[in-house]
Amino acid sequence: MHQLTASRRRLLLGAAAASAGALLTGCTSNDTGEGDGDRTAANDRPAADDKPGKRITIGYAGPQADHGWLNAVNDNARQRAEKYPDVTLEVTEGSNDTAQQIGQIETLINRQVDVLVVLPADGKALTRVGLKAMRAGIPVVNLDRVFNTPQAYRCWVGGDNYGMGLNAGHYIGERLKDKRNAKVVELAGLDNLELTKQRTQGFDDALKNYPNIKKVARQAAEFTVESGQAKMAQLLQAQQDFDALWNHDDDQGVGALRAVDQAGREDFLMVGGAGALSAFQAIKAGRGVLKATVLYPPTMAASAIDLARALGQGKGVSGLAEFEIPSSLTCYSAVVDKENVDQYMPTGFK
Repeated sequence: MHQLTASRRRLLLGAAAASAGALLTGCTSNDTGEGDGDRTAANDRPAADDKPGKRITIGYAGPQADHGWLNAVNDNARQRAEKYPDVTLEVTEGSNDTAQQIGQIETLINRQVDVLVVLPADGKALTRVGLKAMRAGIPVVNLDRVFNTPQAYRCWVGGDNYGMGLNAGHYIGERLKDKRNAKVVELAGLDNLELTKQRTQGFDDALKNYPNIKKVARQAAEFTVESGQAKMAQLLQAQQDFDALWNHDDDQGVGALRAVDQAGREDFLMVGGAGALSAFQAIKAGRGVLKATVLYPPTMAASAIDLARALGQGKGVSGLAEFEIPSSLTCYSAVVDKENVDQYMPTGFK
């Protein structure tokens, strides 16, 4: 059973702040020890920290960075690895072709890297190569898109798609709770993706807490600026009167906002998704309909590097009593609005 607690900006586990927010599996205690990097007085095994340790090589394999969020994930991994003088990061070119990505990961396995961090283009299709690495004695940190079996990875790190929808729904609900017969619409992502279904389910479940609010329309886009603009234009034409919009993705939200501007609409509030820099800047400016966005933080890749380093050096996690790193970590989907946008601005992706 997972237990979700709120995290601040990054959920980076290399410092004591890691205990502020994470979803852990198989843990029995969150006691922290005193002293520099110790988890408890009884445990003298080193915890993960910034001090240099054994030199290790981490292999990083992600899909092609054809989306702002994916590019930010890759950047976070590289930048985090550069922080550690004891880490060498070998990065593949990235590919959305599963056969090509499998080949890239097999190359890293043959080079006998110490740890692998893998964001698969397709979790199901790449499960086999995850199993191959684990059987070769190379621990795998599975990032975001999960393999079909836990046997294919040592630790999974990712976002909370259901939580995105849930928190977006509660944010909108609290702002419309006193309005009679309030109406909301939803601009979703690709409907053939499980993550889209999870985001919609979370949103719908949150709205059940507000009987005065009804979702009157839903349109699926394709996570692109062009699709966001086209599908939003259709929603605006079909729905002349509504109070709030939840858009699943800030990249397609750029197009959605273009459609809103072209239609001259200012009569509703909009909540975005993921955490793009353009969304943060619009929220901070306070002009237009976009009032908040719900995070799917690309900083999860930095957390994956932290965990991979701990695995490679035989460390646990600073702030936790356990000898080993957790088997699962889910990043919290924080809501960013004008009140806290300055805090999150450095994490916004382009």
